[in-house]
Amino acid sequence: MAEKPFECAVCGKKFCTSGELEGHGRTHTGERPFECTWCQKKFSSSSSLYIHLRTHTGEKRFNCTLCVKKFAGSQHLKEHQKTHTGERPYECSACLNRFSTASGLRVHLRRHTGEKPFECTFCGNKFCTSHELRSHLGTHTGEKRFGCTGCQKKFSSSSRLKAHLRTHTGEKPFKCTLCEKMFSQSGKLKEHQKKHTGEKPFECSLCQKKFTTAGSLRRHLYHHTGEKPFECTICLKTFSWPGNLQMHFKTHTGEKTRRIRLPTHTVEKRFKCVLCEKKFSKYINLRRHLQRIHTKENTFECVVCQRTFCTPSELRLHLRRFHTEEKPFECAMCDKKFCTSAELRSHLRTHTDEKPEKLFECTICHKKFARATHLESHVSTHTKEKHFQCTVCMKKYTTAGYVRIHMLKHSGEKSFECTECVSKFYTSAELQSHIRTHTGEKPYECTVCRMKISTLGGLKCHLRTHTGDKPYECIVCQKTFSIRGNMHRHMRLHTGKKQYECTVCKWKFYDSGNLKAHMRTHTGEKPHQCSICEMKFSVTSALRSHLRTHTGEKPFACTVCGKKFSEASALRGHLRTHTGEKPFECSVCKMKFSIGANFRRHMRTVHSGEKPRDHSVEKVGSLLAEPVTPHRIIFCRKLQLQSQIFNIISKLLVTLLNN
Repeated sequence: MAEKPFECAVCGKKFCTSGELEGHGRTHTGERPFECTWCQKKFSSSSSLYIHLRTHTGEKRFNCTLCVKKFAGSQHLKEHQKTHTGERPYECSACLNRFSTASGLRVHLRRHTGEKPFECTFCGNKFCTSHELRSHLGTHTGEKRFGCTGCQKKFSSSSRLKAHLRTHTGEKPFKCTLCEKMFSQSGKLKEHQKKHTGEKPFECSLCQKKFTTAGSLRRHLYHHTGEKPFECTICLKTFSWPGNLQMHFKTHTGEKTRRIRLPTHTVEKRFKCVLCEKKFSKYINLRRHLQRIHTKENTFECVVCQRTFCTPSELRLHLRRFHTEEKPFECAMCDKKFCTSAELRSHLRTHTDEKPEKLFECTICHKKFARATHLESHVSTHTKEKHFQCTVCMKKYTTAGYVRIHMLKHSGEKSFECTECVSKFYTSAELQSHIRTHTGEKPYECTVCRMKISTLGGLKCHLRTHTGDKPYECIVCQKTFSIRGNMHRHMRLHTGKKQYECTVCKWKFYDSGNLKAHMRTHTGEKPHQCSICEMKFSVTSALRSHLRTHTGEKPFACTVCGKKFSEASALRGHLRTHTGEKPFECSVCKMKFSIGANFRRHMRTVHSGEKPRDHSVEKVGSLLAEPVTPHRIIFCRKLQLQSQIFNIISKLLVTLLNN
């Protein structure tokens, strides 16, 4: 071994030559006498300067024999070769992490000691490495020396350029060993791995909330301090999030950008549920599926109302909506705040008039959607698949959201209360629809007849009156309906189930609406008043029909002869005069009628004997015991005609006597 007679007086390290000792001494004094004439960067040795100059000239003389990668210095090549051999000779004494280079270990040790020797001369912020300082200085100077050849976007550091280039190539070289998820940056992989280990080393000193990254902690602290360090250079408006500043800046430049998303049906679904064989493109989606559907594991509990959730994100959203009312996502244009970033993105389109790109297409009917979740829900209308089941009544639904809303009806939990009438509702959507009954707001307008409607669902149902679309079919008689509720009410005609009973007269009804209308016959309540003649009605349909007597409106036209009617029922009766249809048949004499009113009058005056008009009706009663014959039917009709003539003559006599 060569003799090393020259020893450092500071650290005791020995060297072969005095030149090596002199160069080493500068690491203690910090002296850097060698300056680059291109960028004025200084170095402690001439060899370091020579290697640095190659970054300007582009010269890379040292080639890796394994991957043909080139380097400007031999030391850089040696460090790179360790990535092939896996050699990591330098170990941290604090956490036992190993590193391939001594410089990597030195930088890592600063994480433990908290040492930050590189200070920004503009704002005083300190950093662990000179590389971090150089990247930070770009935020002050605005210098971005590294340009992308694909999209001309510029960056302040070469590492950020490399990470950006992977968005063009799609390269994801960093793989998670637990769930096989791939990442384009090593930092993103490290953050992801903490989700598996549950490690959250960064704690807020004010509320003790913990975070996986220092960046997340810094952003969280802005909520406590109210600090908004990101300022617009044009209008001087400040923001707490750099993303909000970027979106705001586009209002000055007029730039419109879109996030490019791949349709989910083009992405390989590698993660398979072993219980139901459903496949997922992401491991996190598989884990969430197992928790919600199979294990029913709710590990995250709300400290206020003790409600449990499958994921921390669901718990955070619950806290914002019901307890803290925190809205961290602020619109850069109108200062309106939102609970989620998705709500903010939807709101921003109201300013830009930008419509979301519909990338997700149904392979059956070719309808397109902006979100994959909307496509999945739509596909279930074709396949009739219902993967989500209520654990109480075993009813199945197409989406997990429908199950959660349905479960609230079992628990009886109505968290949304109206401030006007103290009515409570299961969901915020139900509450918003109810509030419009107080305000009279009708924000949805039909593009065909300009009719305004208070709910989006009501508008969709109304549009079917123009298109004639009836998507809901009765499985018994194949009759179709434009509204699902009407189909359910119709189905009760087949089952005979009348679950709504009047508490006064015990009369039963198929639906709650008919029961409410019937109850008004007992109470005498008539809440619907005509604004012209002040006449009152117990149901809205009767009021609408009455209003047409004032306006003369006849919206229901016959397609055969063009005759118009004020009521749909009158049009249906008229159409039977063209078709010859007589759906109302007397069970006694088999006489048929095209209009229900005529049939009921026949039953009342001829057969039932409830309101006898004259003595001839008694003869009808005696005929009921006899067999039905053609002669008997003719005789019944004669009696009916005689009865009508008798009534007319009686009225005329009464009128003459009164006069």
